[in-house]
Amino acid sequence: MNARREPSGPRSFRVTERGDGQRLDNFLLRELKGVPKGLIYRLVRQGAVRVDGRRAKAHKRLAAGNEVRVPDLDRPEAAASEIPPKVLDRLRRAIIHEDDDLLVLDKPSGLAVHGGSGLAFGIIEAMRQLRPDTELELGHRLDRETSGCLLLAKNRPALQDFHAALREGRVEKRYLALLVGPFPGGQPIECDAPIASGRQDDGRRRMRAGGEAGDDGPRARAARSVFQPLEVYGAYQLAEVRIGTGRTHQIRVHGQAIGHPVAGDHDYGLPDANRHLRKQGLKRLFLHAQALAYQSADGERHVFSAPLPDELCEVLAHLDAGAGDDA
Repeated sequence: MNARREPSGPRSFRVTERGDGQRLDNFLLRELKGVPKGLIYRLVRQGAVRVDGRRAKAHKRLAAGNEVRVPDLDRPEAAASEIPPKVLDRLRRAIIHEDDDLLVLDKPSGLAVHGGSGLAFGIIEAMRQLRPDTELELGHRLDRETSGCLLLAKNRPALQDFHAALREGRVEKRYLALLVGPFPGGQPIECDAPIASGRQDDGRRRMRAGGEAGDDGPRARAARSVFQPLEVYGAYQLAEVRIGTGRTHQIRVHGQAIGHPVAGDHDYGLPDANRHLRKQGLKRLFLHAQALAYQSADGERHVFSAPLPDELCEVLAHLDAGAGDDA
């Protein structure tokens, strides 16, 4: 992808086959390396980014031949972020599957999937450094504190195939979550409350379930989560969660909506429970993407799984040993 830059002026990018079918935001994040993610999204919302001369939303799918024009960012060319060798080694050891089309990680908790919003780098930037000759793209996203199966595509056809599977409901995602409070009767709980973004009392923007978003937020989007109870640990419930959609913070928001927030969640959880769990050794969000499966267009079924991390198993062991304690 070649970019032409006018002195102190806007830049234009011609979309090639590599960008065909890619979302505008992902295209810009790839092409404008070093530009803060928040700035990119702000420019798109303000209509400052044009596709073939017209305003476009972040989720617009680009086509080969489109011209994407961005305003002058008035910045020096960003140097590649220096990624600590320990992070690279950690991700190298986190690879659980790799072939000609796909690379799947057991994503560590605490690492964002991409840089921006104050982060110098994310997993995608680090993996591109580990695989410099491969056109890696994120197939989907996981929250920074969530661990588990994360799929990266190594070429455009593989990415488009996975995204088509997502749109057509051919992707199955299973998570393990420790929730506050045992389920009544040990029965599954389904939540289909729509999810929208809105500002909270503290001024921060978070996701919320049900109703309509505020005047400054988008409309609520359909979402569905099924919480299947597995084991009770005193005042907590280990559950398998299946999601039919992939909204931002979906499991965390739906857990809050059903009255069983995810353990260790400082945005949607219960402070008293989180304090109790810290004493049991929980230092992160107890949410793990255990399995990911989908069927590609050629009929091949892909199944990937990642075991529950040791630090979460140790928390369960502590809770099991003190099951009679109150939270």
